[in-house]
Amino acid sequence: HVQLVESGGGSALAGGSVRLSCAASGYTFNTYSWFRQAPGQEREGVAAIDSDGRTSYADSVKGRFTISKDNAKNTLYLQMNSLKPEDTAMYYCAAGSGVILPLDSNEYNHWGQGTQVTVS
Repeated sequence: HVQLVESGGGSALAGGSVRLSCAASGYTFNTYSWFRQAPGQEREGVAAIDSDGRTSYADSVKGRFTISKDNAKNTLYLQMNSLKPEDTAMYYCAAGSGVILPLDSNEYNHWGQGTQVTVS
């Protein structure tokens, strides 16, 4: 049974930092990613990492966010620095194998429940 459980969301001031975690269990996938969805907007890919450690980032977060994975703990992280109000959204982790477009939500069929990040 695959489970992805996010944690670490909350409120932050603009310019501040938040670190999200996603504990994965039940299977080891090739690619893990973070997506976000703000009210009234489509879900967008934020960052992804594959089993070789290759990363992908949305232009809007490059240089501010860093994705990483602790394979021993099977936990995915998203370090979010220099936060902006427009980063406010529900953040989801996702996992998949055979992913070609790592920031495309259609590539994934395993999702966490989400964690809210609010920047003011």
